[in-house]
Amino acid sequence: MHGTTEMLKGILEGIILEIIDQHETYGYEITNDLQEMGFDGIVEGTVYTVLLRLEKKQLVTITRKKSQLGPMRKFYSLNAAGQEELAAFWQRWNFIDTQLTNLKGRKQ
Repeated sequence: MHGTTEMLKGILEGIILEIIDQHETYGYEITNDLQEMGFDGIVEGTVYTVLLRLEKKQLVTITRKKSQLGPMRKFYSLNAAGQEELAAFWQRWNFIDTQLTNLKGRKQ
């Protein structure tokens, strides 16, 4: 959808945490998952920037595995701190969703 890229920047970390929580994965696969969900404006470089940030915050566990198509890949899975951050993300999201729904309902 047009114009969603800027809005996504604020929540992309949480979205990527959710993707990683669903299955151990790597950067290129995350980018493909996002594009399949319709987030065409999210490019690989953006995903890798978020992954680096998650790594620095120690929210993910990294396993290096040999790829059938080339060099070793970094596979990401959530550790306990990542699970806590993901839960906090969904709490913040639910709060925002509720407030926006209430705001829209005031129009009646």
